[in-house]
Amino acid sequence: MSASRLIDPKAVARLSGLQLRAMAVVEGFMTGLHQSPYRGFSVEFSQHRQYMPGDSLKHLDYKVLARTGRYYIKQYEEETNLKAYLLVDHSGSMGYTSSSVTKLEYGTLLASALSLLLLKQRDAVGLVTFKDTLTELLQPHSAMGWLSTLTAHMERLEPSGKTNVSDSLLDIAERVKRRGLVILISDLMDEPEKIIPSMRAIRHVGHELLVFHILDPFEVSFDFPRDARFQDLETDQIMPSRPWHIRQEYRAEMQKFIGKYRQACRENRIDYKLFTTDTPYETALFEFLVRRKRLL
Repeated sequence: MSASRLIDPKAVARLSGLQLRAMAVVEGFMTGLHQSPYRGFSVEFSQHRQYMPGDSLKHLDYKVLARTGRYYIKQYEEETNLKAYLLVDHSGSMGYTSSSVTKLEYGTLLASALSLLLLKQRDAVGLVTFKDTLTELLQPHSAMGWLSTLTAHMERLEPSGKTNVSDSLLDIAERVKRRGLVILISDLMDEPEKIIPSMRAIRHVGHELLVFHILDPFEVSFDFPRDARFQDLETDQIMPSRPWHIRQEYRAEMQKFIGKYRQACRENRIDYKLFTTDTPYETALFEFLVRRKRLL
């Protein structure tokens, strides 16, 4: 498979001038792309060398100077670029749609565009898929040919089963030791009180976390025009309802649900973005990247 039908060239063309940059300090850097306190030097100290005219004094080892009276520059060993992990939820609820695009399809479109952007800036991208447990873990690679592998795996995803975002996040926090960028793509249809501590765990071990919250517009508005029978896509439970009777209360509860995630992310320095599937994914992603760029 070549580039894959998940990648829309016209959509990605709008994003090609933007680069997804890690806002937090991560291990590994690329000069001009990722913020780093080392400004062109990686975190791993390598050796000293004698000072030469023209060298920047900010890398002078003053401890050696005080001890020996000689001028030596600290040299560092260049490391690999940013490692990013895309976490894609394919539990049963991700199969819902009120139109033509399911939440899972929308999420994989976002993940594919992000993969391309990251690979173009020579970062390594990995893929994690999950339901109630991890279903696949592809370690990050940075070669452009890796894109076909990533999108091929995403194309094969089917929504099914229950979700457990919390345990999946904790599993990643335990498995991925080197700090990097974790991008969670999910409808977060689980108890916020369970998921939020797991988000904190990802931040606690040093990762930067982006949360892409994917919802169908009818899940937010509850604008169903007639009597309806609602089926839980994870448990198959069916409930009849007259939507207009409970619409106001439903909307209030949904806003509280979204608000819990938004507030928790803000408090824990997690970048949160709500996406609804009626907004073209390239437009929503473009706006997100522009906002991040302004914050850097």
